[in-house]
Parts: sequence; structure tokens; C-alpha cells
Amino acid sequence: MIDRSLAKSIKLVAFDVDGVLTDGGIYLGDVDGRRLEFKRYEIQDGLGIAILRLAGVSPAIITGRVSESVRLRAAELGIDDEDVAQDPDGYKIAGFMRILERHGLSPDEVAFVGDDFPDVPVMRIVGLPVSVGNAVPEVAAIAKHRLKHTGGRGAVREFVEDFLKARGEWETAWNRYVDARSLRRSPSAAAT
Repeated sequence: MIDRSLAKSIKLVAFDVDGVLTDGGIYLGDVDGRRLEFKRYEIQDGLGIAILRLAGVSPAIITGRVSESVRLRAAELGIDDEDVAQDPDGYKIAGFMRILERHGLSPDEVAFVGDDFPDVPVMRIVGLPVSVGNAVPEVAAIAKHRLKHTGGRGAVREFVEDFLKARGEWETAWNRYVDARSLRRSPSAAAT
């Protein structure tokens, strides 16, 4: 259970990618000398991020790899490019601090969801460190909130629900999502 006052103090939620937004597996290939990387993302996790945004909480992505897949997924989720930090060497603090500066936030106003050692530097300084179900024991030990679901298999959605329920905003947020999709659009409105 997340403490209500702690949940209310959080203004931004940052997510790791491999092992959190995905199951940690990557598919690498080569087409005509061009390296390709593919990742699998859970649709319900993406919907959770959409609901988080409807509740007025900004999402961000901080990853220790660089992948076009991450940029594409962030765009699908409506996460601004400036709220995505990708570092090819696994250093996350500099990108994290740039995102905080952009939003005018301090680390204690942020939740971070992680699973492995590259996430520890960020998890040590945020107000709400969170671990997924498949996190290494050392990461789970520093988390204030531990999820049951594993990365890429519903952990992000579980966090969003737990977080918004702690804030007393879950019912309003998911209903806002459903209500927005319950209005029938006219063909002319869809064209504009």
C-alpha cells in the first residue's frame, strides 16, 4: 500500500524500459548491414500510462540503452521527447536530472519504477522508488512499493492503479478515459 500523502506529493512518474515496460528481452537483427532492435510492450501498461496522464501526473522514460523502439513507444504514449532519456552506457542520473529541471521538480516529487542495478542511482534519490515483481533482490530491498506483476506483463498498470488508488483518484481517472471514448464521433468531426 502506498501512503496517501506520499502519493499526493508525486508529480512525475519515470519508468525504466527493459524489465519494466518490457519483459527484458530484446530481439536484435541485421538487415542490409543495419542493426535492428525490437521490444515487446504490454498494451495494458500503455493504457495505464494514458490514465496516469489523465490524472494530471507526467510520465517519463529513463533507460540505459538507446533504441528507436523506445522513441516510437514514447510517442505512442504521448510522452514528449524531452521526457525520454536514453543513455547508451546505462547512466541514468544526468538524463533524470534534465527531466526534473524541465519540470521544475525535486527528486522527492518523483516516483521511479525499476528492476535492476542501473536503476539504483535514481531509485536512491526519488520520493517513491518502486520495484517490479521480477526485480533483483537488491532493487526490491530499496523500493518503498513492490509490485507483484513482472516487467512487460502488467507491472506498470498495477503501479498506476495502486498509485492512483492511494491518491483517491483511480475511479475518476479510469472513468474519464472511458467517458472520452463513449462519445460517438461524427464522420465530419473525425476528418478535422
